[in-house]
Amino acid sequence: MFWGGREGYETLLNTDMGLEQDNMARLMRMAVEYARKIGFTGDFYIEPKPKEPTKHQYDFDVSTVLGFLRKYGLDQDFKMNIEANHATLAMHTFQHELRVARINGAFGSIDANQGDLLLGWDTDQFPTNIYDTALCMYEVLKAGGFTNGGLNFDAKVRRGSMTDEDIFLAYIAGMDAFALGLKVADKLIRDGRIDEFIKNRYASFSAGIGAKIKEGSTNLEELEQYVLERGDVQEQASGKQEYLEAVINEIMFAGV
Repeated sequence: MFWGGREGYETLLNTDMGLEQDNMARLMRMAVEYARKIGFTGDFYIEPKPKEPTKHQYDFDVSTVLGFLRKYGLDQDFKMNIEANHATLAMHTFQHELRVARINGAFGSIDANQGDLLLGWDTDQFPTNIYDTALCMYEVLKAGGFTNGGLNFDAKVRRGSMTDEDIFLAYIAGMDAFALGLKVADKLIRDGRIDEFIKNRYASFSAGIGAKIKEGSTNLEELEQYVLERGDVQEQASGKQEYLEAVINEIMFAGV
């Protein structure tokens, strides 16, 4: 697990960014070579983290880390360990970071916590937001579940929670939140309305010119001619965001 605690800079005036990233990649490659030499066959993880303590960290978010890993040929050995609180510090949702990792074959493990959206630092609170855990586990199920990774509670109780009992209750609350999130995610998938809506929204890419775009068998000239022949197209399909959000509420609170 490579946790991005110091890999960044405070000012470019004294920083050779290229050399620093080259050296970071050299270290990671050495670690992989050594581990393989002694028989380790598992995944390596890198944890995207946008802030704390440096102003700009090289492993800002999943997309940034993917670019780094691919540049240095490390993407076959490394997967993402995604932390909920780091996602929000990068101005993303937890689900967004999981989705980016999943569709790029880089999903590995999860640091299970949550942050305070009104604060700009890593508060590492125990997760209790069921919307977040449900949409998290939705991505985990879509990824086929965990392989070598899992849920790690990178979290701590609040300062006012000072007893041993508070620690027990915090871990129980966090695990219950993810267990309930898993149940909701399973219901969302089995319900099928979200998947069906997305399938229908992109149905135009299953035939005709849309299929040719998807297959990579067309070009700009053909697309220009297609548009000129059709003229102005007024009809647009609704994104139905509010409806889909209501579907989540309906499934989450069914029977309440």
